[in-house]
Amino acid sequence: MEIIREAAHFHLCRPTAVALGKFDGVHLGHRRLLDEILGQRQKGLAACVFTFDPPPSLFFGGGDGRELTTREEKRLLFERMGVDILIEFPLTKETAATPPEEFIRRILAEEMHTRFIAAGVDVSFGAGGRGNASLLENLAEECGYVPRIIEKVELEGQVISSSRVRKQVEAGNMPEAEKLLGMPYTVMGKVAHGKGLGRTLGIPTVNLIPPSSKLMPPCGVYASAVWLGGKRYSAVSNVGYKPTVTQEHILGLESYLYDFEDEIYGEEIAVQLLEFERPERQFENMDALKKQLGEDIEAGRLRHF
Repeated sequence: MEIIREAAHFHLCRPTAVALGKFDGVHLGHRRLLDEILGQRQKGLAACVFTFDPPPSLFFGGGDGRELTTREEKRLLFERMGVDILIEFPLTKETAATPPEEFIRRILAEEMHTRFIAAGVDVSFGAGGRGNASLLENLAEECGYVPRIIEKVELEGQVISSSRVRKQVEAGNMPEAEKLLGMPYTVMGKVAHGKGLGRTLGIPTVNLIPPSSKLMPPCGVYASAVWLGGKRYSAVSNVGYKPTVTQEHILGLESYLYDFEDEIYGEEIAVQLLEFERPERQFENMDALKKQLGEDIEAGRLRHF
């Protein structure tokens, strides 16, 4: 997959089918857009995702800066889905002031050779957010593309949105978040060195330090699955600060993989958080911690096996 970023001016060499949006979470509504452009590949169009970096909510100060899906996670997801080109358009004071008509004519039509565009009914772009679905339709014939405006996707009578997914993750309702996303809520990254305490206790774990931009669910123990090298391992994971063993107050994601003891420091893994089991708490001593960890692992074993 070709990635174009930090470039307000660029020229693609082939005609494209473009999905335009923020894609925070890459939920079922987003996947409808992606299905549309991927279906255009058989017509000779390159499947292209156009999104903004930083996200508009962060740039305009409308959110807390935490994303359901980080930039790196989006890249992996899009590549696995079969996207050919990902444009992470730089959102700056200058580019945010681009008139929406110029955005369509210059960027979409001239620079991207757009022949097909999929966007949500509530899409907005250009200066003041004045660009919308109606404008995309009105300029379609002039600019030579077919517009496909997608209505909101609903689940159980309610619209699927990034804010709806966010509420479920913040509440620790992982099965509901999974329904909206079409996949388990996932944290990706490289395995970091921990303090080796788990191995000392006879419970070896793998550790991730999520980026500060990643929205994490409430601290606690979760039934989980870990993907490594294309293989899925059943696991139990802890999101938290490990108050019993450290006062560093660094949020971590620590996972125990069943029937796995290899050293994988520096390896890329994906941790899927499936269901909240119990809140994180501080124990009076290491023996109490070890006992509880053993109980968590056995409870998970019954669930998984």
